[in-house]
Amino acid sequence: MEIGFDNIDHSVVSDVGIRRSHNQDSFAVVMAGDYEKWKERGHLFVVADGMGAHAVGEKASEMAAHLIPLIYEKHAAPLGAIAALRKAFNEANANIHTRGQQNREFEGMGTTGTAIVIRPEGVWAGHVGDSRAYRIRDGQISQLTYDHSLVWEYAKQQGIPPDSVQNIPSNVIVRSLGPEPLVRVDIEGPHPVKDGDVFVLCSDGLSGQVTDHELGAISSALPPSEACQFLVDLANLRGGPDNITVIIVRVGSKEPTVITDSKRTEGRTSFVPTIPWPYLAVIGGILLVIGAIGLTLIHQVGLGVLVFLPAAGLIVAGLTGLYQHYKREKHREDIEGEKPPLRVHRQADCPIERGFLDQLVRATATLKERVEEKNWDPDWDAYERHKCEAEKYLAHNDLLPAFREYCRAMRVLSETAQRHRSKEEIFQPVWDKKDAHKAGAGARNNPAMKNTIHDGDDLDF
Repeated sequence: MEIGFDNIDHSVVSDVGIRRSHNQDSFAVVMAGDYEKWKERGHLFVVADGMGAHAVGEKASEMAAHLIPLIYEKHAAPLGAIAALRKAFNEANANIHTRGQQNREFEGMGTTGTAIVIRPEGVWAGHVGDSRAYRIRDGQISQLTYDHSLVWEYAKQQGIPPDSVQNIPSNVIVRSLGPEPLVRVDIEGPHPVKDGDVFVLCSDGLSGQVTDHELGAISSALPPSEACQFLVDLANLRGGPDNITVIIVRVGSKEPTVITDSKRTEGRTSFVPTIPWPYLAVIGGILLVIGAIGLTLIHQVGLGVLVFLPAAGLIVAGLTGLYQHYKREKHREDIEGEKPPLRVHRQADCPIERGFLDQLVRATATLKERVEEKNWDPDWDAYERHKCEAEKYLAHNDLLPAFREYCRAMRVLSETAQRHRSKEEIFQPVWDKKDAHKAGAGARNNPAMKNTIHDGDDLDF
């Protein structure tokens, strides 16, 4: 079976965060039920982050998460991915705008909208706002969407990295679904899919608190369900100032490649080329023609004729199939128009290095101290089990499984911390985004890595 249909693992977590009383994020996951539907529509994943007071933003994001899949599914087969995604976003925008105009309490309601569609030809991304879509491959994380924010627009005008922009609010977006009757939608793709690729969609409640390096390393090292929850816990441990939603999709049968101290940890590779039947028919026909000629040359004319007849049939069938395929593709191109260019808006390496892992070890120890000070009740047996496993791997410098087990040990503690703490409590970040960035950038000197400094940061990792 082709990569991306039934060999796919995904998970999603949406959390209110620490400082908010309502979750204004919404999401949708629509999986194709069979192979034919996957070829026509693909698998669809959507994240929406609402804007507006009280329930207004929540309503806007709910509408986007409901309407985008509904409209896309209706039009994907006849129109193709580009036109169907554009239509889905435009109609969702029109519906949200109309709802805002009908009720003064909903005036100005809006939401971000980010969607990816996994189809046989690759991954398409539709996008408005500052929620994000990433691809993680071979130890590198790539942001596939452009933030429609004041910071990114200013950085674009100045020709500088967005993370170097100062004195401009980071939460001001310049494009969203709902506030205006018309909206410009970014459609990009298809990004080719490789066995072991990991795709991440998230609201800025996650990307604002977690670096690209951390996001890539955690999403690659842990299964999607564990990675989603650990990333949400991490954002909350850093203050959780916003709602947090994350979808992680792992494609293929191969484990993602995780870089450890510049050494590649490769999974088992399986490569079975898929050749369309018309090509096979033509090739088979040509081989039979060659055989018929050979029989004729050795004076087996009757047998040669018997071989030539099916050969001619195969060649005619293959050429007919190729012509029909050409007509279908031409018709699809006429409907969709020119394909948008493939763009990666920024990239960062996401290795698991010893310094990066040491920060996690210190953060886990710090969180353990705080849990003990509060007399909370985590599953200490599970914590000790994961910690002991991690230490065994670390003693042999086996960084990837050590990283996994320390994440699991920390998850036991962070789950307890989230369960007990109140929204008013100030909880110092235990996994310092600033220092995590320094650890990664120091090894690679990569200017694309984030470097956001939080007030009061005094603990590393």
